Amino acid sequence: MKINPTFPYPLYLVISEKDCTHLHWLDVAEQAIIGGVDIIQLREKNCTASEYISKAATLKKITDHYNIPLIINDSLEVTTTVNAWGIHVGQSDILPSEIQKNAQAPKNIGWSIEIIKQLDDDEMKYVHHLGVSPIFLTPTKTNTITEWGFEGLKFLKTKTSKPLIAIGGINESNIAKIIQAGADSVAIVSAICGSKNPKKSAQILKQIINENEYHPKSI
Repeated sequence: MKINPTFPYPLYLVISEKDCTHLHWLDVAEQAIIGGVDIIQLREKNCTASEYISKAATLKKITDHYNIPLIINDSLEVTTTVNAWGIHVGQSDILPSEIQKNAQAPKNIGWSIEIIKQLDDDEMKYVHHLGVSPIFLTPTKTNTITEWGFEGLKFLKTKTSKPLIAIGGINESNIAKIIQAGADSVAIVSAICGSKNPKKSAQILKQIINENEYHPKSI
């Protein structure tokens, strides 16, 4: 895979405690990093702000140890409190422009793109990278609009120069075609969090990434 210099993190883990079904979620995070994960996003939906901060601070000790960037989902408070590398927001969350107004906010703002007209939104000027959500529908994220698929990802690749992070239903069986369709990074949830051996699962996914490149005419 040709690494995008503006987002050089091809294997992206999205983790929450509830998604880690076999091992403690912090063990999953560390084993996944050892296996090849390049960046981690903490996505906790059902906990208090103080609990979220505590989880983020604990995870950041691990990511800092391995020099892995940490992204926080939704919460600017948590992001700034733990001094995370980035924040990721969706359509129902705080706007990128509002994040940018906070002096402590990170420069790396990820935004979920769910419909094509978002590319013309004024908010785009505040966005560092885009989460293409979802590539395939998945039980872990149900409040979505567009199922992009391979062709949708290919189309987006021709319309924006911002890094594209593909998420939703990605695993060993389809990750190669996701890379070939134009993803700069692939976000994984259950294929690592639900694995009995997250290190091995990460190694396999990373190997497939490394063996594939963007081939717009091959799909």
